[in-house]
Amino acid sequence: MKKSLIVLAVLGAIASAASAQTSTTIYGIVDAGIVNERGGPAGNVTKLTSGVQNGSRLGFKGNEDLGGGLSAKFVMEAGFNVDSGTSGQGGVLFGRQAYVGLGSHWGNLLFGRQYTPLHTALDQVDPFGTGLAGNIENLFPGGPAGGPAGSPSGIRMNNSIKYTSPDWSGFNGELAYGFGEVPGNNKANRQWGAAIGYANGPAVIKLVHQRAEDPTGTDNQRNSMIGGKWDFGVAAIHAAFQKDRGFGAGNNREYMIGASAPIGPGKVLASYIRRDDRSALNRDARQWALGYTHAISKRTNLYTSYARITNDNGAAFTVGNATEAGTGDKAFNIGIRHLF
Repeated sequence: MKKSLIVLAVLGAIASAASAQTSTTIYGIVDAGIVNERGGPAGNVTKLTSGVQNGSRLGFKGNEDLGGGLSAKFVMEAGFNVDSGTSGQGGVLFGRQAYVGLGSHWGNLLFGRQYTPLHTALDQVDPFGTGLAGNIENLFPGGPAGGPAGSPSGIRMNNSIKYTSPDWSGFNGELAYGFGEVPGNNKANRQWGAAIGYANGPAVIKLVHQRAEDPTGTDNQRNSMIGGKWDFGVAAIHAAFQKDRGFGAGNNREYMIGASAPIGPGKVLASYIRRDDRSALNRDARQWALGYTHAISKRTNLYTSYARITNDNGAAFTVGNATEAGTGDKAFNIGIRHLF
């Protein structure tokens, strides 16, 4: 009897240790809003949209303690459209993120489909968090896009290796490389990006450079951005400047100045963005935006926002949100977001 109790106690201790060393978490966001878009070539439209503030998602993340300060980790994150029940990101199963890697006190080394350093930085400095009608990426290229057919596109890197540093007294770094995987041409379709930053107390500063090659490896898109924010308590000031060269295009400049201010359980958001087209076409654009989010619990908030873009000389930039590019030069959003 005593031996049986001892065996049960040992097995219980082993099970407890194993449970403590391994953890898996299910998480997600459900976001739905009414969107009214005006000024598009096909006319005005009002619709129910999924992922206006943040893309709706279902995610799984895990961490296993390997001992000696080393851990294995993974993330699998699927996007979905709550308005229709369909998959997001073109139907890719884990289209938002999918990676596995190792972490230690020296940082993380991760392999898979991951966000570009540029998008991550823009998300940190934008008052609208790259969502709602005021999304900075309406005028700031947030990732390689708009190139020849088959070019890398969007705000994520497939086939990527990413290193993220630990926090060193507020300083941090990020380096990512995405394989093009074109037989006989290692340069074609490849991407890389690097970022250094500082986040401590009220200050956030980010400096990023990103580059993507076209399907032949003969042309590329380059983006360099510096941005940050300073939180004064009663309000925060946001600013960013970006220089970019598109596929087969001249150099452009983008400028953003914004603010965010807490009001009770909510927050007011505002920004002004200017895009300066340095090509002979001179297709400049300007966006101003105003928004408000209101927390009704720790996990649920209501939101509303409005943005307008003024296009010059045939420019055709549109007011989008976190998941859509938009159809017109004006848009209004109102909706609800729940985190779990």
